[in-house]
Amino acid sequence: MPTIILLRSKNYLFALITLFILNGCNDRQPDSLSGSRPNIVFILADDMGWADLPLYGNKFNEAPRLSQMADEGIRFTDAYAACPVCSPTRASIMSGQYPARVGIIDFISGHWRPFEQVIVPKNRQQYLPLEIYTLAEAMKDAGYRTGYYGKWHLGSDKYYPEYQGFDEVSVYQGGGLFNYASRLSQPIEEVPDKVLSEALTDLSLKFIEKNRETPFFLFLAHFDVHVQLDADSMLIEKYLAKQKVDGYPCNAVYAAMVEHVDQSAGRIRDKLIELGISENTLVVFFSDNGGLISRFDKIPLLADSKLHIYEKDTLRYVASSNAPLRAEKGTIYEGGIREPMIMWWPGTLDPGEVNNAIISSVDFLPTFADLAGAELPDEQVFDGMSLVNLMEGSAPDPERAIFWHYPVYHHDEPASVVRKGKWKLIHNLVSERRSLFDLESDIGETTDLSNAEQEIANELYRLLEAWRNDCGAEFPVPNPGFDSERRYEWGRHPDRN
Repeated sequence: MPTIILLRSKNYLFALITLFILNGCNDRQPDSLSGSRPNIVFILADDMGWADLPLYGNKFNEAPRLSQMADEGIRFTDAYAACPVCSPTRASIMSGQYPARVGIIDFISGHWRPFEQVIVPKNRQQYLPLEIYTLAEAMKDAGYRTGYYGKWHLGSDKYYPEYQGFDEVSVYQGGGLFNYASRLSQPIEEVPDKVLSEALTDLSLKFIEKNRETPFFLFLAHFDVHVQLDADSMLIEKYLAKQKVDGYPCNAVYAAMVEHVDQSAGRIRDKLIELGISENTLVVFFSDNGGLISRFDKIPLLADSKLHIYEKDTLRYVASSNAPLRAEKGTIYEGGIREPMIMWWPGTLDPGEVNNAIISSVDFLPTFADLAGAELPDEQVFDGMSLVNLMEGSAPDPERAIFWHYPVYHHDEPASVVRKGKWKLIHNLVSERRSLFDLESDIGETTDLSNAEQEIANELYRLLEAWRNDCGAEFPVPNPGFDSERRYEWGRHPDRN
């Protein structure tokens, strides 16, 4: 009898172990996040630089909620906008294509210097073409409810987001960060002293609450921190009273706008947790181009109502600094294109990860489509790559190259760029000069290595040439009306109504 009992106990124990293993297999996370269909919230800041946030080293501005989300998710160090100004980058996000391929190579309608050495290309069209299969259309086709709130800048009227795949839309049509209620495409009730970022967040939270039972894709596009600089008065007073730090302008109005965006991201995070859907929601934070130091036209960058704050101060004209990065918005140096980027997805992404993969804004469409299980059409080229493997912990691809083509005048001369690994090659489209930088040891792009590393420079130039040919990139041409004395004058763009 004892022997029989022992055998039965062994069998029972074996059965329990087997059941435990099988249950463990059934409960484990899927091998891939592809097709996992999370809700997706994409928060886009306007003109916020990589160096504007404390999580990238800023010592004056405050953004505790974004820092919290980075601590709970992934912070990317080498994420890039596909252009150093807004419309082309926004087009790249919506299309998954480089701006040179879409045909939007400058902000809509564009910059114009009629007496310069070269005549620059114009946008092929001053809107995102309706025939482009967009990010929103991919998400909608995958069964997602789609919403867009904020700045668009990809065409007006029949080219608004509701014609590009978004179900619920309210576009900010410009004109200031206060008294904006009638300037939204879906006007709202006027609330005195409520800043625009708060109102756009309110609309976004309503969208989340309304659609929490179904997969949703929310695009929240802030106007902050774009000029003209304006902000909540109490926040401005807070930063005026704060001790300045060496090596940074410490513009109180700009710092307050950074905090506007931070508060918005925090409210989104808190609402997702409150509704119990945070573990099924990916939040991505990004910016459309690098930080602005000063306006290209040299006028004050403060809103009229805030000019008195810096009446006799250079901060009337200086918003920020991108140090240690070189230059600013409107240039293809790191200060114009390297962006803050955070991914937050509790329970899925490893908290506190710092990822140095090279990312481009063309990657968002294939990434979100991959997560949603959407099938992209074969007849459209998609220049980006899905980041799902990086989100799952794979190592970055050391052979990846990303590209820029900004053939217009802004804060610098027209240029094209390729980055591969630690190397970055810049091709000036006026002088034809090529410059090579080692970003691993020289993030400030101070030392041109094109002569010392000619083989690498030539290899990168061949890559750049092949890419420009593939995209059908358009180039500046000599200007028969070149006037060396008037070359820096700004004119009205021929396509501006």
